[in-house]
Order: sequence, then C-alpha cells, then structure tokens
Amino acid sequence: MKNIFHSFLGLFFPDLCVVCRDRLIDAEQHICTDCLLLLPKTNFHLQPDNRLEQLFAGRIPFERAAAFAYFIKGGSLQQIIHELKYKQNPDIGYFMGKLSGDNIKGSDFISSVDLLVPVPLHPKRQRERGYNQSLKICEGLSAITGIPVNTETLVRTVNNPSQTKNSRFDRWTNVEDIFSLADRDTFGNKHILLVDDVITTGSTIESCAKEILKSDESKISIFAIGTAN
Repeated sequence: MKNIFHSFLGLFFPDLCVVCRDRLIDAEQHICTDCLLLLPKTNFHLQPDNRLEQLFAGRIPFERAAAFAYFIKGGSLQQIIHELKYKQNPDIGYFMGKLSGDNIKGSDFISSVDLLVPVPLHPKRQRERGYNQSLKICEGLSAITGIPVNTETLVRTVNNPSQTKNSRFDRWTNVEDIFSLADRDTFGNKHILLVDDVITTGSTIESCAKEILKSDESKISIFAIGTAN
C-alpha cells in the first residue's frame, strides 16, 4: 500500500536526481545511474602515498587517508554536498556513506578500523541544521562495513565561524583548540577512522586528530566523501 501511495505521489512530485535533476526511475535513489557512473572517484584507498596522504604527511601521525571522489568546483560532487549541507537532505549523506562503504569494504584501508568517528558539529550549529552531515556519512559507512560509530567522545567545544571563505592560514587559526575528548580511555588502543564530508586544507581534520591522539596507543585514519582536485 505504501509503494502504491508513493507511486501516486510520484505522478505529481517525482523524485529527481540531485545532480542533473532528471526524474529517477524506481530502482534509483537520490542520484541517477548516469550521474553515479560519472562521479570522479579517486580510488585513494587503493593507493598508499596518494595526494591526500601527502597533504597530511608531517602534520599528524596517521595510518591512511582517502576520499571517495574529487570535489571539483561546479562538478557533481559539489552539488551533492550542497544538497547535504544546505538543502536539509540528510538522507543523501547516508546514501553517500553507503556508496563509499561499498567502494572501500574489504580493502586494507578499512580492515583494521575499530571505530568510525564523525567530525563533530557544535551543539548550537547541529540544532540549527538538524543533523551532523558527517554523522550521516558515518551511519552509511557503518551500515555497509559493520564498524560501530562513536559520537560521544570527540566533542566540539567552540562554535567557530564557517570555514567556507577563509584563507589557508585563517582556516588553521579558526580550528585551533576547538575540540576536546570527553573520555581519553574510549579511544585507547583503538584504530579510529575520522570522517568528514569534504577535505580542503585538512585543518579541521588535523585539529580533531591531535585531540584523538591524546588517547594512549590510539591510531588515526582519515576518510571523506570529497577532496579538492
């Protein structure tokens, strides 16, 4: 009955691809098959010393770093991330988490990870948005990989301004000392996969990682849906 009702509504309010805005067919969700095939995947999870790992080299101790696809100005992933962050569409984050989970599942990149940890939002900003986009990605990843998500231990204590229009230097100073650990023991002897939506300069990830690494014998890997080309 539910499917019949959804089909009826679809006659007047069809589901559209968030990238090309064409109508989705029944088997498609959020993104049409053509646009999915055109996503600029990086395959960084299969490439040690990839350009994202080079970005973080010497800044923090980490095991691996990867992103699912390239974030190109005006490209398909930019439209997807805009939908996720500014169009009140948390479901696209879960979908992209599952999609990238399918991509990295079974690889050495994720085989030793114990916990998925999203980059946290400040409670005020999360209330305004209604959700944490990085958490939605983690939930999708978890659904595919079976790795649990931890949202209680790494917390954002300062509601810093948006990074969108900041210079590289300002991005770094904007995220200094804005995260803390509620409990250092939780991450002890654990391999943490720190998850964000898009990595540009890496300043937010670096700030998070430095806090996590205060836990004894903890290890960090890094993952995002997108990274600058």
